[in-house]
Amino acid sequence: MRGTSTRAVRVLAEDEWRGRARRHEERVDALTAGHLRRRRAGESHPVEDFLFTYYNLKPARLRRWDPGAGTVLAGEGARERLADRFAVRTPLGVGLDAAAFLEARPVVAFVERLLSAVADRPAHLGCFGLHEWAMVYRTREVRHGGVPLRLGHEGTDRVVESHRVRCSHFDAFRFFTDEARPLNTLRPTRETQVELDQPGCLHANMDLYKWAYKLSPAVPSELVADCFELSRDIRELDMRASPYDLADRGYAPVRIETAEGKAEYKDAQEGFAERGAVLRARLLDACRTLRDAAA
Repeated sequence: MRGTSTRAVRVLAEDEWRGRARRHEERVDALTAGHLRRRRAGESHPVEDFLFTYYNLKPARLRRWDPGAGTVLAGEGARERLADRFAVRTPLGVGLDAAAFLEARPVVAFVERLLSAVADRPAHLGCFGLHEWAMVYRTREVRHGGVPLRLGHEGTDRVVESHRVRCSHFDAFRFFTDEARPLNTLRPTRETQVELDQPGCLHANMDLYKWAYKLSPAVPSELVADCFELSRDIRELDMRASPYDLADRGYAPVRIETAEGKAEYKDAQEGFAERGAVLRARLLDACRTLRDAAA
């Protein structure tokens, strides 16, 4: 990378950081075009809307580029960034006030503890996405109105009852129906999240996107976008393996009630665990860079 360094600080020349910002904006425009088009038309999407409703980062904020802690932007154009929260002028240019960011965002400590704990655990595979099935177990109320259940209500209930349900992620478990919760072998809570989250869990890996944007602008925006893409890809598997029939939307089902479907799900889950491990390590590295910059 072109630029100079002073101790732990990386300095980017103006043409370089503007180029990175432009490439990031173009990338995010491509990633969010479908959602923005549907939003203007008043249309919903049972798979992709999740990335903008459950995860509440607005597309415009995802589009904004930040270099992250430990990087200073040089050049006259960097002055426009001084209006941003946590921006500070330095002898080398405009950077992030890391100490102020850490003081204002106590969530950083939790994110570090959670990601470190998950990174140190082996990936448990084979849950087969039963959390989505448990969310509609023995109820006629479904989360995606207008989308039929592939096996119907009774068939969906039988799949849940014929499997061992072992969901470790609280933000999935909390949407289980009252009848499904006693069937889960674990009792995840918000307080036990650090203890129970594990790197094979689809939702724990999807949440890397949430932790990335909660750490913004202290993490590079390219990393936030990488986590968004992982979350998008996992969401597709999550819904393909769910009890919903999305074939007319172009999503072929992963039939986890069959041996073939279980094998397909487990292979994909393993691949996402590997991608998640790389991004988790990068987020932890960004946290270390933030603390170094604050010191």
